[in-house]
Amino acid sequence: MKKRTQNPIDIVVAWVDGSDPALRQKRLRFLDSNKSVTHPGAAQTRFHSLNEVEYCVLSILKFASFIRNIFIVTDQQDPKIDQAVKRYFPQRLKDIRIVDHTEIFEGYEKYLPTFNSICISNMLWRIKGLSDQFVYFNDDIFLLREVSPSDWFIDGKPILRGKWRFPPYERLFWDEMKEKLQLIFSSKEKNERAASFQVNQWNAPKKLGFRWRYFRSGHTPLAMRKNILATYFKTYPERLENNIAHRFRNYNQFNTVALANHLEILSGNKNFKDSQAIYMQPHNRDELYVDRKFKRAQINDDLLFICVQSLDLARKKDQEKVIQKMKSILDLEVL
Repeated sequence: MKKRTQNPIDIVVAWVDGSDPALRQKRLRFLDSNKSVTHPGAAQTRFHSLNEVEYCVLSILKFASFIRNIFIVTDQQDPKIDQAVKRYFPQRLKDIRIVDHTEIFEGYEKYLPTFNSICISNMLWRIKGLSDQFVYFNDDIFLLREVSPSDWFIDGKPILRGKWRFPPYERLFWDEMKEKLQLIFSSKEKNERAASFQVNQWNAPKKLGFRWRYFRSGHTPLAMRKNILATYFKTYPERLENNIAHRFRNYNQFNTVALANHLEILSGNKNFKDSQAIYMQPHNRDELYVDRKFKRAQINDDLLFICVQSLDLARKKDQEKVIQKMKSILDLEVL
């Protein structure tokens, strides 16, 4: 039974199935086939899906029963999770809605299609019916155990998960140096800089006046307030439009969660916490890597979340092991 909370919390899951031929053809139309180097934001692993979204959604329904709605944001695709939800949580099927990019990009259709998660996350606050309090998931993030509303919001303010860091000046310096050396010693066309998780996060607080440190989030579910983002983007519409103009992830973009976190910090929010997440990248690892990660989750009750990134690149047996571990955690056969 879904537990009601006074201030509803919704979850938004960004999802794509890159194996869809129609989506692949759409993506290829915006890549320059004459270039020998693939666009740095168009790596195949960014778009692959091994049905992780099913376990993501089931973990939310099992361990966060207070959640009001789950919105799955896609590009004219269907994650086909209905049968799994009907089997295990039939009463919650009506609480899950597929949201197409055309809904959140209404009025900005010229920037569609987009293959850029930063652009998509910039527009999540425009989901129709979204609660002010929402949590942003990627489809490769799962809950490991029971959570409560206070794991994401306290007194109506989001929990800010991450750590204070110095700006990535070293990365910025070397990226600039490599670019200058390339211009001097190479006759080839200048390659676009590969987008950086750190740099994209730093670009947000830099716009807000932070200089000597920034609050860097990790791969974990991230709580935000719709009105905070809506107010900012309505105040600075040109910043929104400049940021969503890149069809593939770009070095100069700013990260949405970093923007929301630093706007919260400027408003006085001090709800800081560690990520409470395990980060797993199971490709090119030893035989026991997956077992070690899940063993850590089992013995540490403080760990609430796990992110399994680029599972498509892992060995088949490691892919199967991750799926079996998630089935065991969710106790799917006896729910």
